Amino acid sequence: MTADKLPEQHQEHQPGKEHAMHPSPDYAPRYRGSDRLKNKVAVITGGDSGIGRATAVLFAREGAKVAFLYKDEQQDAAETEKLVEAEGGEVFSGAGDIGDRKTAEAFIETVIERFGRIDVLVNNAAEQHYQEELTDISDEQLHRTYQTNIFGMFNITRAALPHMKGGASIICTTSVTAYKGQEVLMDYASTKGAILAFVRALSGNLAPKGIRVNGVAPGPIWTPLIPASFPAESVANFGQNVPLGRPGQPNEVAPSMLFLACEDSSYMTGQILHPNGGTLVGG
Repeated sequence: MTADKLPEQHQEHQPGKEHAMHPSPDYAPRYRGSDRLKNKVAVITGGDSGIGRATAVLFAREGAKVAFLYKDEQQDAAETEKLVEAEGGEVFSGAGDIGDRKTAEAFIETVIERFGRIDVLVNNAAEQHYQEELTDISDEQLHRTYQTNIFGMFNITRAALPHMKGGASIICTTSVTAYKGQEVLMDYASTKGAILAFVRALSGNLAPKGIRVNGVAPGPIWTPLIPASFPAESVANFGQNVPLGRPGQPNEVAPSMLFLACEDSSYMTGQILHPNGGTLVGG
């Protein structure tokens, strides 16, 4: 069954603002916590909104202390902090460009000062830009997309790793576009393919240390990236073309993050989960 269409809307700012979306994405956890991350310290990039917010709130409900990095969406970040605190979690956030190595390193230094260690790292920050022709992708756009999506992931992971021990978990947000492409998100899709390779390479590198590395490849999820990326008329039809006939919500992705973060997935590394509305992918 096809869901009702979304209202036409567009935002000019990347990676988008959740408080400006209508309807609002659904971030709320669907079940009571069971201490699966009790006393763990979780770092989440892009944690102010969308999948990052839903993950932060769910992790807090499961007992984690949460630190998240965001770009400049102060209103969304403040709301996420309140939501985490409402779950009884300790939380703080930092603003800055994850593509800048010094920003990533300074944020991790603050995490260690506040919480002393890192048990879970969720590499979730991303941006994407709609372009119908490859020749219209400017050098500036190409560099910006890779700076955030790939270099940022390297920056934060390199900074965090010295503070992670055996039993820790790294989770990277890739995308269904890494498997099937996206004709108007060519640079974004290629970064998501690189993230898939990063998960597989890093998992082998860190397995002897007991640190697991996995990924989540969402399909069409209703997050601020969507109105910030696509024309208003495209937003109205977003998510209609998957077998389930609707876009997913951030709280339908966060449980995959939780599974990979906790001991439930203790025998999994180098793997990808696919909350994508039923799109069949291989590889």
